Amino acid sequence: MVPSAPWLFVTRPAAQADEWVRRLQAQGVPARPLPLIAITAPDDPQAVLRAWSELSGCDWVIFVSPSAVEQFFAQAPVAARWPEGVRVATPGPGTDAALARAGVAEALRRRPRDEAEQFDSESLWDVLRDETWAGRRVLIVRGDGGRPWLAQRLTEAGAIVDFLSAYRRGLPVLDATEQAWLVQGLRAPGQAVWLFSSSQAIEHLVSLAQALGLQPDWSQQEAIVTHPRIGQRAWALGWRRVELSHPAPDAVAAAWKRRHDAS
Repeated sequence: MVPSAPWLFVTRPAAQADEWVRRLQAQGVPARPLPLIAITAPDDPQAVLRAWSELSGCDWVIFVSPSAVEQFFAQAPVAARWPEGVRVATPGPGTDAALARAGVAEALRRRPRDEAEQFDSESLWDVLRDETWAGRRVLIVRGDGGRPWLAQRLTEAGAIVDFLSAYRRGLPVLDATEQAWLVQGLRAPGQAVWLFSSSQAIEHLVSLAQALGLQPDWSQQEAIVTHPRIGQRAWALGWRRVELSHPAPDAVAAAWKRRHDAS
């Protein structure tokens, strides 16, 4: 298919990118999956098994992303079940949906409302701040590193917070088709809009361009970003045509269509 408007390259990790592409294409957006973040096994897989064995001792488990849910449950011991009464929180509907697919009961799950301005730690804390945290044990399941902001709020409220790295985020190895799409998008900026849901995806795009010997004019590239911090990183690297969107496929489709209608 040759679109009458630029392709929208979805740079989320592969499984999420495929789902987003399906939802965007259903709304008429010529989207392509171009994952710029690879999800791989954690440095210490045994730590995940230990976390499962100690799960019943937690009061809350917070998953920071769909990948955190998917990797944590993929590494679960055989016949493991979610302990009764252990509550779960996530920063947005995508991660909450991953928990639902994993079989965690809706009554145990908390997340920001769909109309929240952002799906991030700040929005999640707005939902959780009135809970009783003194002495509560909280496990935060994430990749290798991340923002400490939510953990700091929980600790200040009296919670005992532990972290689990359930996966690593790394530079992807692109197949021939993905590499061709990346080169096409960088060499002909008017034919591509990049959808960034992570600042790390921007860094990886820069690294991949350098590895291919490309020297794109970043000021001519266009992006839709799903958080102000991601936009700030794009601007710092020289991007000038950046639009902020609510982090949901419907909102991204609307942002892409606004760009198309204005061109």
